[in-house]
Amino acid sequence: MASIVIYGSQYGTAKKYAEELARKTGFAVCRYDAIVDINEFDAIAYVGSLYAGGVMGMKKTFSRLASCKDKTIAIATVGLADPADQENVRNIQSGVERQLSKDVFRHARLFCLRGGIDYSKLSFKHKTMMRLLHGKAKNLPEEQKTAEVRAMLETYGERVDFVDFDSLDPIVAYLQAMEPIACEPS
Repeated sequence: MASIVIYGSQYGTAKKYAEELARKTGFAVCRYDAIVDINEFDAIAYVGSLYAGGVMGMKKTFSRLASCKDKTIAIATVGLADPADQENVRNIQSGVERQLSKDVFRHARLFCLRGGIDYSKLSFKHKTMMRLLHGKAKNLPEEQKTAEVRAMLETYGERVDFVDFDSLDPIVAYLQAMEPIACEPS
């Protein structure tokens, strides 16, 4: 049975999680744009960084999946938002759902991981985007600031690292069970 951890990472946090997940499971690991044929794998763990509501490389990767039949699929998002906050999880889930076919979305098990950010390493484009978001967020009335917005305001301009490899344990348990969720006929 062929198994893989695929990742989409701009600044390295999702890659760190993916490499550790591969170490814990014994799966191969590969960046999303280097995958030749996703269909050859029975178990697929996708670890992707969250950017503007989307997961880096996920849509491209799963658009090439012919069928989820008999596959175990785990999707782990990596972002600043605290996954203990259910509003954050709902927002992430909604973004993931927009990027996947209905079949893959229903078939996959979603996990949310907390990442980090180092503003000094952001590209000019991402620094500009974050500056604009920060300006908009700080002017929001207090009652409109979500936990995600408050986290962004608290960490703006800083280097923060919330990486916790123990948070991979539920993903490892799910992948080791290797019990595919029933999927719709293609």
